[in-house]
Amino acid sequence: MKLILFFLFSISLFGAIKDTEPSSTCKTCHPIIYTEYHDSMHRKASIYNDKIHRAVWNKHPLSKKKKYVCAVCHTPTDKRVLKSLKEAKPALPEKDAIQTQDAVTCIYCHKIKDVQIHAKRNINIMSKKTKVLYSARESQKDNSDVSYKIQTNFLGLVTKKSGSPFHDIDFTNKNFYNGKMCIGCHSHKQNSHEFTVCKMDMDKKIKSKDNCISCHMPMVQGSFTTAVDSKTHRYHGFAGTIHKPQMLAKYVDISLDKTDSGFDIEIKNRATHQLLLHPLRVGELRVDIIRSGKTTALKSAKFMRIIGKDKKPSMPWVADSVLKDNHIKANETRKIHFNKKLQKDDVVEVRLGHHILNPKAGKKLGIKDSALTGFTLLKKERFKIKE
Repeated sequence: MKLILFFLFSISLFGAIKDTEPSSTCKTCHPIIYTEYHDSMHRKASIYNDKIHRAVWNKHPLSKKKKYVCAVCHTPTDKRVLKSLKEAKPALPEKDAIQTQDAVTCIYCHKIKDVQIHAKRNINIMSKKTKVLYSARESQKDNSDVSYKIQTNFLGLVTKKSGSPFHDIDFTNKNFYNGKMCIGCHSHKQNSHEFTVCKMDMDKKIKSKDNCISCHMPMVQGSFTTAVDSKTHRYHGFAGTIHKPQMLAKYVDISLDKTDSGFDIEIKNRATHQLLLHPLRVGELRVDIIRSGKTTALKSAKFMRIIGKDKKPSMPWVADSVLKDNHIKANETRKIHFNKKLQKDDVVEVRLGHHILNPKAGKKLGIKDSALTGFTLLKKERFKIKE
């Protein structure tokens, strides 16, 4: 009886999948994934949950013109704002359920059909199918419009369930396997001066392995749905500099080479893009030498890309040039030399991390949150000097 009621309930909701469907709807069948998503920057992308984005927006000249163009990527589910932008009317985000809980929803991402590549910024092409969501599963990558099915044995007992009672699934979209579906918002951005504020250089590097999905959505323990015990699923917290950076540590190798004048710390970035992408991020290498129980901190090395105008640092919408860029690039091996001679039994502790927000930029934006401007650890290594 319960099975029949559940089936009828599912059918009643079938067809109600809209672009603005709240992600809480997905919690029924995907509780683990929803919990991960709920703590992610996708859900928190609006000015009401992202302190940095809000501070930048408050200083942006378009805020005075009531033209929240950031909505295209930061709150694409807010149809009211997008409609107002299109009609050249005042378009400001309001503190409602969409802005605070569903900035970028599950439904939105799973309806991205393709991505158009443009110089200024890429554009997501959305599916117009009302009952179909895209997903990726290697065992079914040739199957489209997979519908809900229940298999029973001769006694009428349920033996297998497949598909979803809420929507059909299309597993054939290659963009959900090679990571292209991410670069509509996470590729690059030009300002009004046609200056590239940030760029990931992934447009021509989309491939089946080591892409946005494989790195930032790794396979983790837990079933992706309550209907099937799949053991593992793609992580939907979206690992990055803000959330779960330790998940990305495996793409960085750190080694030490002793030299006549001191020692080198070698950092190998095995990611397919530079180690940090956002123009407000700062990388930092901290090195301590522990000798006879005493710890000595050496001068740290910092990695940053400073943009500006007239040879002075500026906000992204003003910048027209790069003033400095020593970020560790894709597949680059960087050596940092320290003029400190090592002795036998010394312990060298190396910490590679970043500042989510450049402390200097934080002051200009009025942000004092140490969780954003302070040092966040990415990877740590300890080396014992044997001779």
